[in-house]
Amino acid sequence: MSFNSIKGQDKAIEILRAYKRNASLEGGYIFSGPQGVGKKMAALALAQELNCLEGDSGSCPPCPSCLKISNNQHPDVHIISQEETQIKIEAVRSLQKDMSLRAYEGEYKVFIIDNAHTLTPEAANCLLKVLEEPAKKSLIILISDKPRLFFKTIISRCKMVKFFALRREDLEELLKRDYKVEDNFAHFLAYFSEGRLGLALKLKGENILIKKNNTIDKFVLAAKPNVENFSALSREDVRSTLNLLSSWFRDIYMLKIGMSERELINSDRKQELKMSASRFTSTELDMILNNISVSISWLDKNVNSRLLMYNLGIELWKA
Repeated sequence: MSFNSIKGQDKAIEILRAYKRNASLEGGYIFSGPQGVGKKMAALALAQELNCLEGDSGSCPPCPSCLKISNNQHPDVHIISQEETQIKIEAVRSLQKDMSLRAYEGEYKVFIIDNAHTLTPEAANCLLKVLEEPAKKSLIILISDKPRLFFKTIISRCKMVKFFALRREDLEELLKRDYKVEDNFAHFLAYFSEGRLGLALKLKGENILIKKNNTIDKFVLAAKPNVENFSALSREDVRSTLNLLSSWFRDIYMLKIGMSERELINSDRKQELKMSASRFTSTELDMILNNISVSISWLDKNVNSRLLMYNLGIELWKA
């Protein structure tokens, strides 16, 4: 892993390289931007740049230090990550203790806090004290797609590096050129992921086209939605299904208001979308998309997922 492997984030990478050239990489940084655009990859690549035994991780063989960082085994590179729960004060106190120690084998100690917006207020206050007096040759990188949730005092003590989604057309071309993805699949991945390369590559390995078409056939184009087809799905699979349904009805809406067919996410099923467009009014589509959005928000509150799909099916087939 190196900066060279991070696609479409040239501006952010150049900012980080400039900080390194100016020997000003210390203290706190916030890597902000949508999920799946390379923020964590960039943080790990920066850790490699700072600790590479060859002096340049981009041309490194790789060296033992870079390999350890790639495998999350380097004693001076620490990752704090909580996918669904909050990051508690104990994790930050551990960071504080580790930062007070000298680097074990690298030149820099790097602390990466993923989903840093999930810090509890107590943890955020503890982190603030660390940021006020950062140790020399130490770096704290806060990764978040919701930086607005940070304390303003934390934001004021960190340098902000922004990452952005790619233009969907550019991501489509990148997937075809660099990852050898077939044309229709590349289009779907680029548009469904909204230009987020990391998400597109994740979906690429999940048979997402098969899942998408099964969802459309069984829930939308069937005589009536068969909720039993979705009763055994995990909560995350239900979330994915709802997002797929949202993409379908979004496409119908786009057709009704005269948007270019090029902008369709599900362009591989263009004719079925056109047939569906005559079935729904714009008001009905607004209602359906709103119901899907509400269903996703209820899913986050641990409401029974089968009941959600059942209620959504009822609302959908009222139209």
